[in-house]
Amino acid sequence: MEVLRRSSVFAAEVLDVFDRSLTEKELVSQSKALCRDYILSRLNQNGLGWSKTELNLSPSNAALAEVSLVLLCLGDELECIQPSLYRNVARQLNISVAMENMVSDAFIGVATEIFSTGITWGKVVSMYAVAGALAVDCVRQGHPTTVHILVDSLGQFVRKFLVHWLKRRGGWVEITKCVVKRDLTPEHHWLSSVIESLKYFLTTVYVYIMKEP
Repeated sequence: MEVLRRSSVFAAEVLDVFDRSLTEKELVSQSKALCRDYILSRLNQNGLGWSKTELNLSPSNAALAEVSLVLLCLGDELECIQPSLYRNVARQLNISVAMENMVSDAFIGVATEIFSTGITWGKVVSMYAVAGALAVDCVRQGHPTTVHILVDSLGQFVRKFLVHWLKRRGGWVEITKCVVKRDLTPEHHWLSSVIESLKYFLTTVYVYIMKEP
């Protein structure tokens, strides 16, 4: 009986750890860690050959490994559907990646436009794809330190606009429902609310960012 009692107590403690609500700080930290993983993947995809050490990027939490893999999988799918939107983003926005404030403002402007009509996982993936594309532009043009500005800007945006949405869904783990886990093949439904606006959102955002206050 004592063994059973101790086992029950231990099980309850474990469940409490996993069931407790994530704090705002934890969700923002996870979002930034996922952004670092996404950016590193896109840099390597583009043959820039950077490592986390070279970019001074801290490793993401091991618990986020599956979420990071799913996010990258969905990002691949999104970028394959509309590749031109996620190439030369700095040029499309007519910004200089040498100016950190401009890059930060541009990213926040794009993110604001993406979520202007609501929040979905598809739009979250789109935001990460934009961050990854801008990071590629920054490193390719000789400004790797701006990558940290992008990560911080994404964290700020999540804190202001997405953290409560993430909390209501139990955190990042819900995004894993967007794929068939056996082979990480994206399900069709996750893109349904994003496709219609993707073809012209960068043009819209450029006007939004550059318009007179």
